[in-house]
Amino acid sequence: MTSINQNYLELQGSYLFSEIAKRRTAFMSEHPNAEIISLGIGDVTRGLPEAVLKAMHGAVDELAAPGTFRGYGPEQGYDFLIQAIIENDYKARGIDIASNEVFVSDGSKCDVGNIQEIFSEDSVVAVQDPVYPVYVDTNVMAGRSGRFNPETKRYDNIVYLECTAENQFKPALPGRKVDLIYLCYPNNPTGMTLTKEELKAWVDYAKANNCLILFDSAYEAFIQEKDVPHSIYEIEGAKEVAIEFRSFSKTAGFTGVRCAYTVVPRELKGYDAAGSAVLINDLWNRRHTTKFNGVSYVTQRGAAAIYSPEGREQIASLVQYYMSNAAVIRDGLASLGLEVFGGVNAPYIWLKTPQGMDSWTFFDKLLSEANIVGTPGVGFGQSGQGYFRLTAFGSRENTEKAVERIRKLSL
Repeated sequence: MTSINQNYLELQGSYLFSEIAKRRTAFMSEHPNAEIISLGIGDVTRGLPEAVLKAMHGAVDELAAPGTFRGYGPEQGYDFLIQAIIENDYKARGIDIASNEVFVSDGSKCDVGNIQEIFSEDSVVAVQDPVYPVYVDTNVMAGRSGRFNPETKRYDNIVYLECTAENQFKPALPGRKVDLIYLCYPNNPTGMTLTKEELKAWVDYAKANNCLILFDSAYEAFIQEKDVPHSIYEIEGAKEVAIEFRSFSKTAGFTGVRCAYTVVPRELKGYDAAGSAVLINDLWNRRHTTKFNGVSYVTQRGAAAIYSPEGREQIASLVQYYMSNAAVIRDGLASLGLEVFGGVNAPYIWLKTPQGMDSWTFFDKLLSEANIVGTPGVGFGQSGQGYFRLTAFGSRENTEKAVERIRKLSL
């Protein structure tokens, strides 16, 4: 008899975005002529920057010639990309990161899901609520969650850090001992951010309580305000307690190309069963090189071009395009008297559902009456009940059209 991993049976329902796709498909089968506008899944709609395309075409040509052909590359990433990352994303901000602390991968979703493998099964995990589902689900798969409580709709062994309007969607520090803390800023789904002083409180807490912060900063390029940190390593002492995840997906339209990176400082330490210190960087390197063969040379050449003068200018234009969409949505909804958050330093708008509707009821209303697909807030956790997420990654035309359709609803 083949036994299964029993932890998978603790997963609750369908993965959020699979459920959204299912409901959309069912609606389309009944209304085949409906013109659906998707502001749900955070997929980009603009093409790749010209500098990226040029670099990738050149890399393809290199692969055609025996003298410049490349097969397997370094699993951690080519040095030309790692150095570009260090110089532009860190050194330019006064942050010292070494080349052996950067690990290039095929996506932050993969990295934030896989990082938990190197920590013990009895590690206590804290997550923001609402939260990106991958943080919770991968720890459920690993057996850290305990049983699902149908009354609270939460897992017994996971510490939920509630993010509500009352605390401006900025959670309080954990009220009990935890080992791993997942933080996402700019936040997905709420679009909110922390100031440097607010983030410093988390770094200080992690140092004082010997725990580790898993910091997802996939949306840092969208930050507009000055006092919002782009990297947790802008905070003194953070390299002793934090791993940072970055992505090119939304910044440069790489959702289908796939490239990201994770920074694991050499200062980070964990402890084995005997209480001896172990470098977390070494463990992640071992895991990375064992289970991953590296991002393609063509893709990494494209990613490196993002940091060229032309690439930086084109990326800035892309970011501005999407943030202008965010302003259209935010201002449009606010003009209807809806309570809205985010959309200032992130491409997500988090809105309070009108008339006390629950999240999925509002989803169905938008889909059936306005032919708009968004994301129910409760899909990100119980604190997201009664909220809804819209993304700014659509085209300008569809974004404006969606707001006009919402204006015509009875809300």
